[in-house]
Amino acid sequence: MNKFINYIKDFFNRSGGFVLSATIIARGLSFVTSWIALQLISKKTLGEVLYAWNIITFILPLVGLGLHQSYIRYGALLKSKKDKEQLLFYVLKRGVFISLIMSFFVALFGFSFHFSIDNSGRYLAIFSLIFVPFFLFEILKIKTRLFHKNKKHAFIDISYSLIMVTLVTILSFTFQEIGYIIALLLSPTICVAFYFKEFKGVLQLLTRPKLNIIDINFWKYGVFGGLSNVATILLFAIDILLIGNILQEPEKVTVYRYISLLPFSILFLPRVFITTDFVTLTEKINDINFIKNYCINYCKLFLVISIIYVSFFYAFDDFFLNILDASFVDYKESFFILNLGICGILILRGLFGNLLSSLGLVHINFYITLTALIINYVSNQKLIPEYGIKGAAITSASLQWFTGIVSLIFFLLYYRKKNSIS
Repeated sequence: MNKFINYIKDFFNRSGGFVLSATIIARGLSFVTSWIALQLISKKTLGEVLYAWNIITFILPLVGLGLHQSYIRYGALLKSKKDKEQLLFYVLKRGVFISLIMSFFVALFGFSFHFSIDNSGRYLAIFSLIFVPFFLFEILKIKTRLFHKNKKHAFIDISYSLIMVTLVTILSFTFQEIGYIIALLLSPTICVAFYFKEFKGVLQLLTRPKLNIIDINFWKYGVFGGLSNVATILLFAIDILLIGNILQEPEKVTVYRYISLLPFSILFLPRVFITTDFVTLTEKINDINFIKNYCINYCKLFLVISIIYVSFFYAFDDFFLNILDASFVDYKESFFILNLGICGILILRGLFGNLLSSLGLVHINFYITLTALIINYVSNQKLIPEYGIKGAAITSASLQWFTGIVSLIFFLLYYRKKNSIS
């Protein structure tokens, strides 16, 4: 029990409470931002904008070829502040250049390709301007984590959300959809400018020798990290795509989208812990006792959270589904299945997927997610026609446990091999 209590204390000592609070505030402000945009822009026009934005969200993890992800993992392995800043300069210089090239080609595609939804190509081309600001914003947040400034990381997140809601309100009211697009583009730009002093030391470096850790594996890590995030986004989205395609009933898509809101919303909790602790985990990845104790206490905590979560929503499922829509109560079995499935991510996948990344095995994460995508597609081809959205829920829940268990197995295999322990 003492170890578990110390685990919680250590989390808060690393400013985990600030990260948790910032995440909750950011989520609330994000909802407010979406609601304001819906009030100020016509649904048809907003739909065109969001269609283009959804395409961009699939590309964002790959900006700079994922060098920002390489930066946090390899930066955590460096000991000196000077080496970390030299690595940052390398990542900034090349990541910004690659992001500019990506912006050019996405803009070219947006203007050249004919989309079935009006104006989406033009909006896509404009949204491509976000690649460089987004890359710099991610680097800014990662730098604060790398130097164990989780408190500042939390304030950056809150600042971004406040800037976003302010700009969306003012610019959408004044310029409608164009104002909304400008707000999305300016928010990370202004936030980076506000905290630009974080980059001062890097820009003043006189000598910038190439570090030994920068090799082909450094670049591969970023690319596979980006691909893994894209595959994860698609894994969460594929159920809805397949329900719409197979059942041809838009109302079923709406039902599944809304009954999955609560289960997926709880995923912010493991993200808070990983955001707070990823750098520490990477720094101490070879400390067997630390990693062992961390894993045991993390799993204990999220096992308890999972039991409470599932029990609570099993007892009050009618109440919460009624809040969304009275007809959704008919789908409470699917809701329960999704709640059970999400526990696989809470207890296993969230931790061991990131530990694989700490080991430099992010490509394993990609292959696990890609396998899950293939299984999802094949399984839903049979289960959705037979069981409807319940079939999609069964597939989703099963794969959430599957990816968690497989991540655990691969972590144990590679970690034991790495440290020569039985």
